[in-house]
Amino acid sequence: MGFFLETLIGGLMAGVLYSLVALGFVLIFKASGVFNFAQGAMVLFAALAMARFSEWIPALLGFDSKLLANVLAFALAAALMFAFAWLVERLVLRHLVNQEGVTLLMATLGITYFLDGFGQTIFGSAVYKIDIGMPKEPLFLLQSLFEGGVLISKEDLYASLVAAALVAALTLFFQKTSTGRALRAVADDHQAAQSVGIPLNRMWVVVWCVAGITALVAGVIWGSKIGVQFSLTTVALKALPVIILGGLTSVPGAIIGGLLIGVGEKLSEVYIGPMLGGGIEIWFSYVLALLVLLVRPQGLFGEKIIDRV
Repeated sequence: MGFFLETLIGGLMAGVLYSLVALGFVLIFKASGVFNFAQGAMVLFAALAMARFSEWIPALLGFDSKLLANVLAFALAAALMFAFAWLVERLVLRHLVNQEGVTLLMATLGITYFLDGFGQTIFGSAVYKIDIGMPKEPLFLLQSLFEGGVLISKEDLYASLVAAALVAALTLFFQKTSTGRALRAVADDHQAAQSVGIPLNRMWVVVWCVAGITALVAGVIWGSKIGVQFSLTTVALKALPVIILGGLTSVPGAIIGGLLIGVGEKLSEVYIGPMLGGGIEIWFSYVLALLVLLVRPQGLFGEKIIDRV
């Protein structure tokens, strides 16, 4: 039972991180109708900025405080992601209003390759380290109930708490603030939102800024765990089954879908993997997403598409 709980908790903590990346896809699609293939590149670019700024700032300002360097680096990386969001709206989105979906998709692919190359040009292509002080040692819980207790990674636990706090903050932002309600109105109907005075271009900048912050937090967490390297862009591939399962237009679906996939892939790898030779964790989420598509193409929490003829 203790081992099962370890696996279950590990899956839940991984699922929270998947949900965080998936939220970037969902937020941008809801507000602008753009499936943002650049989300993975945004995660990498933000993590590179954080890693390099935390190295450069102490050398430039001449102090040794790691905490202050991380705070300043995070603030600068966030400002960089805000500038990126403004440029995307100014140079790309406003020129592609009412264009076909495939046109917008190709635009995000172009942004992806630009960010990959631009990030390498500015910050370098080596593997960099982000040290935000998260503990690496394990934590043992429920030792009185189970022999040896339940082993949990403190780093994964702290990362999951940070991700969960950001997800909760985003949920409150969309539900309780006027800007969040305006974004939901834009998501429901662009033309109706414009007709009541909601500035569409400004809303697009806001939602890309929010997606940039989620990318930054996800990049910092994953970069702290595995290092900042160009394989970080593949983190976004893990988010694709999440949004397919939960629904491309559903914020709660992204959260629940991430948890389901995180738990499912961990349990299947541990309990079914040995019988099939292992490797289930690699493809489990995609097979699950395919099965959901066959039964419910809009996802578990997505909106049904009704065409009037």
